[in-house]
Amino acid sequence: MFHIGIDLHKRFSQVTVVNKQGHIKEQRKLYHDDREALKAYFGSFDHHAQATMEATRNWSWFYDLLEEVGLDAKLAHPLKTRAIAEARIKTDKLDSATLAHLDRANLIAQAYVPPAPIRQERELLRYRQSLVRTRSAIKNKIHALLDRRGIFPPPFTDLFGGAGLVFLKELKLPDIQRQNLDGYLILLKQLNQLIKEASRRIRRSIKELPQAKLLMTIPGVSYLTAHLLLAEIGDINRFPSHQKLCSYAGLVPSTHQSGQRCYHGRITKQGNKYIRWALVESAQVAIRHDAHLRRWYLRLSRKRGKTKAIVACARKLLVAIYHMLKEQEPYKANSLTRSYLGKPATCSGHK
Repeated sequence: MFHIGIDLHKRFSQVTVVNKQGHIKEQRKLYHDDREALKAYFGSFDHHAQATMEATRNWSWFYDLLEEVGLDAKLAHPLKTRAIAEARIKTDKLDSATLAHLDRANLIAQAYVPPAPIRQERELLRYRQSLVRTRSAIKNKIHALLDRRGIFPPPFTDLFGGAGLVFLKELKLPDIQRQNLDGYLILLKQLNQLIKEASRRIRRSIKELPQAKLLMTIPGVSYLTAHLLLAEIGDINRFPSHQKLCSYAGLVPSTHQSGQRCYHGRITKQGNKYIRWALVESAQVAIRHDAHLRRWYLRLSRKRGKTKAIVACARKLLVAIYHMLKEQEPYKANSLTRSYLGKPATCSGHK
């Protein structure tokens, strides 16, 4: 049995092969421009090897290639692996050798690898989410442009709805600002079209799941948001508790302890940013429809501010989602108790 450590880069990979006694049998650099050569090399081990690489941004295609040739592939969690194997001297050869030796010693902290269909769903849903965020950025730029000119639009329900767009197109501005605004409006129109097309693709490509219907009972969670959350969470049973799920989403406070002093700061944000984004967006709607959640939000916002309060509400919703998926029960407004969701301080960070 061989253990293969792979230090994956954009254009090449540094590979170290270690036998079961811990002796390095081979070290070589493999370039990614020849996929057939990569398949031939890794296929030569004939199922008698385990391959390990870190979860970098471009791991997916390489992981699929390893599975295609029949190798047992592992994805190492970057932060946890670094905690075990931090070194002052860092080279590609040492990194790949470290991964191989950690695998041989069964010390690899594995990252979750969703099935290929779920990874495809994630790609599609993340694409739409990136378009929505870009559209929000363009809208903010338009608001900033109006603010710089001291222009206060009429109280439209939506400045970017029908009447609001007419107002923006007919607005008298100096030439430079007029050109900038017209450019933003063109981008906004194109983004709206792309978002509609992405939404149609998602509805055609993603089959409706019973769990999605459960999540849609939460105020502010739409069809698309529900499927995004399910794709990013994956199998709920891999989380032994709601605390683990919140940690995965980066919705837990950072902790610094020394002696008798313990400080809980801002949320770690070391987790799935797509879950955080979706829940923060949903929480802003949920507090308008769930009286209990709104009272809790208002009480906390007076102490910690609105931003921390809405993030805390997002965490509460994630805890509710955990139990909803575990117990297959719909969301019940006004029935979320303090003990069920945790104390406010758990979510906001405190001293």
